Amino acid sequence: MTPPPDTQTAQSDPSSDKLDAAVLKTAGVVVLGAIMSILDVTVVNVALPTFQHEFDASYAIVAWTMTGYTLALATVIPLTGWAADRFGTKRLYMAALIFFVAGSLLCSTATNIGMLISFRVLQGLGGGMLMPLSMTIMTHAAGPQRMGRVMAVLGVPMLLGPIGGPILGGLLIDNLSWHWIFLINLPIGIVALVSAFLVLKPDNPQPSESFDFLGMLLASPGLALFLFGVSSIPEKQTVLAARVLIPAAVGIVLMVAFVFHAMRTEHPLIDLRLFKNPSLRAASVTMLLFAIAFFGGMLLLPSYLQQVRGESPLHAGLLVAPQGLGAMLTVPIGGRLVDKIGPGRIVMTGLAVITVGMSFFMFLHADTPFWQLCVVLFVVGMGMGWTMMPTMTAAIQTLTHQQVARGSTLMNIVNQTAGSIGTALMSMVLTTLLKNEQYARPAIASWFDPSIKAHIPPNLLSEGFEQAARAFGHTYILAVVLVACTLIPAFFLPRKKSQPVDAADAPVMMGH
Repeated sequence: MTPPPDTQTAQSDPSSDKLDAAVLKTAGVVVLGAIMSILDVTVVNVALPTFQHEFDASYAIVAWTMTGYTLALATVIPLTGWAADRFGTKRLYMAALIFFVAGSLLCSTATNIGMLISFRVLQGLGGGMLMPLSMTIMTHAAGPQRMGRVMAVLGVPMLLGPIGGPILGGLLIDNLSWHWIFLINLPIGIVALVSAFLVLKPDNPQPSESFDFLGMLLASPGLALFLFGVSSIPEKQTVLAARVLIPAAVGIVLMVAFVFHAMRTEHPLIDLRLFKNPSLRAASVTMLLFAIAFFGGMLLLPSYLQQVRGESPLHAGLLVAPQGLGAMLTVPIGGRLVDKIGPGRIVMTGLAVITVGMSFFMFLHADTPFWQLCVVLFVVGMGMGWTMMPTMTAAIQTLTHQQVARGSTLMNIVNQTAGSIGTALMSMVLTTLLKNEQYARPAIASWFDPSIKAHIPPNLLSEGFEQAARAFGHTYILAVVLVACTLIPAFFLPRKKSQPVDAADAPVMMGH
């Protein structure tokens, strides 16, 4: 297959084993947008108590600033593949940046919680397209032979988001105001927009596919309703609540209907036929299990540090930073190895390291030394660097040029859905375990209401913190088991260096 002119220009020398200047410039542009999108998922976490105070709203209400953003991401991601084919990746990427920055500015002007939630939805509509578009642009620029290192570059924002978000949010709120967690996107967004205009090569899209309106009416609302139901589990503390079951059930029905529709239509909104590709299929199942376990488990430690140890959001963010440092050490190494020997062995090594490291958290105590937590987090981060982006690489590198946009969209849907499921699952298990501990909840509440300490004997307060730590540790058992189970689909990932895929080879590769 001969790449279109813009791809040839970006690649310079697709047979080269090194990432040339053109690819690195493109990477710099798309990483800026991806960092903004992913940071905004986590940076608002720190601001939720502030929103409660500023807008005089309950936690359940202000949590919609997170849920609304997530649902907007889920709604727009399925459209990305078609829109990239129809309008071109450069124009769509710039439009997504404008939507995201406009939404950020509006968020900073909100005067009540309803306005803030509405503007967060607008922000999510732009943010949802940034990550799959970044993957598509970088894949086209570098070609399959350098996919491992390209995904390592894109792994930077995925690592910085969960680590840097709480730190950045804490700094801005402590030293400026909550408005700045949104205003900070303005200068970054302007730089990203100007850079995209100057650096990204013009597309020459030649759309031959009609828009799948029926698919959109089934897939986007189906995914959003399902995630809405799942996201309501922690608040309702049961999966049997009507607010959980009804939207989740309707969402599942719509998604099942979409599956039947997608397999019968020539150009569906989400190309499920890509699952015939064995590499993408194995990578999707691996990513599904991994994201449920890892993203769900990743929420537990910051909560443990704040609720059991009494640390501030900023200090909690700093204490989990070693995880990001460990990942930054191994991501470039993993990227190079994936290009040389394939992702299979790398991912299995990473998962084994994460399983061993995360097992430590099953034995948390109320006085576990911070230095031990930091060492283990560094080890877990190293495993993450060998797992997440190599799995993404395994999914994308065997696709043809035309399939990349749809493939990256598909993987981002899997990632987004799994992350929401993991968050809800771990939150529900932790909440249930804390309810069963007599003194845990009063002990946690004492950090926020010091008067409680006057009514609880010191020995019972200490017992309460120990019970709470035990609840966190037992919740980690589920995360560890899920990570260990991820080794099964990871066993089927490719264990050889990928070969360039030509469009003519697609029917064989796809298993037709």
